Amino acid sequence: MSPRFAFTITATDGRARTGAIAMQRGTIRTPAFMPVGTAATVKAMKPADVAAAGADIILGNTYHLMLRPGAERVARLGGLHDFMGWSKPILTDSGGYQVMSLADLTKRSEEGVSFKSHLDGTRHLLSPERSIEIQRLLGSNIVMAFDELVPTTATREVQAAAMERSMRWAKRSRAAFDGGGDHGASNAIFGIQQGALDEGLRKASADALIDIGFDGYAVGGLAVGEGQAAMFGCLDFAPGQLPADKPRYLMGVGKPDDIVGAVERGIDMFDCVMPTRSGRTGQAFTREGPINLRNARFAEDQTPLDPACGCPVCTTWSRAYIHHLVRAGEILGAMLMTEHNIRFYEDLMADLRNAIADGTLTAFADAFRGRYQRGKGE
Repeated sequence: MSPRFAFTITATDGRARTGAIAMQRGTIRTPAFMPVGTAATVKAMKPADVAAAGADIILGNTYHLMLRPGAERVARLGGLHDFMGWSKPILTDSGGYQVMSLADLTKRSEEGVSFKSHLDGTRHLLSPERSIEIQRLLGSNIVMAFDELVPTTATREVQAAAMERSMRWAKRSRAAFDGGGDHGASNAIFGIQQGALDEGLRKASADALIDIGFDGYAVGGLAVGEGQAAMFGCLDFAPGQLPADKPRYLMGVGKPDDIVGAVERGIDMFDCVMPTRSGRTGQAFTREGPINLRNARFAEDQTPLDPACGCPVCTTWSRAYIHHLVRAGEILGAMLMTEHNIRFYEDLMADLRNAIADGTLTAFADAFRGRYQRGKGE
């Protein structure tokens, strides 16, 4: 039997680490990128193709799944893994971000957040206990504590109050997870550090989470419009406030150059909708920077999306063909673009893992940024 949760660091290079998380549903190589499967699907991809692209774990969304098709229904149908046909680990977010960003007429209290569904207007209460219950019903392997997210532009007083409430909710989340019977005994829970860009608030949050005790720790509240320089400024101190022997997860990040910089600063796990969303809007990621396949200059371009990529898309179809699909609104265009983008992200993670293991991360990162940034300027 594989362990419930075991994180091993096999090599370091500066603050960067590479290793693996062993869980009963499989091993997650770190640094890891988790494709986002918001509604029990990585949009435009079959689960087998997501795995073939190199993903060891995907992310499911508590808020969306609780509203449709419903956590209780998913549980009756055998849990999220059986429901969607994905056998590897799944991490579920707590639902807090969507409650804050998508729902109208939210009301926050110490109990939790009451909100109106964006689908049908029905009223719901999401508390730490209910969030953990939903994640348990889904069969999540890495459960996220419920937290309160406020913009980085909020006053320090507002940020401090939200962070402190999040720590109280983290304690309730931990208790609810531990009370989850067999699910709690065979899966994992991560706490979420808050505190915006303030080093003191981040330290207080980290200390509170460590006191509670979690299997891993997320850096939350970033990638919400503060810009890369400010995010990196926070990551210069935030990961070091968290336990060195536990995984560190940067939520909602991000662009390829964001990921490279965050790995250099000690982050082990990432998720972002960018590769799938871009795949549906005509943007492909390449080692020479992102390209927009809607542009007329690709109409007769017979080269692959990325000549350095070995994915099935790049070894079979040309930019000209995919340009045609995108311009014609054909579903296959979104499918091919998304498959390539996920493979690009997973290849980037593999390259980062290899560079850390070889002790060449700085050279790799500088070379990657040089090529990628030049391409973005075209």
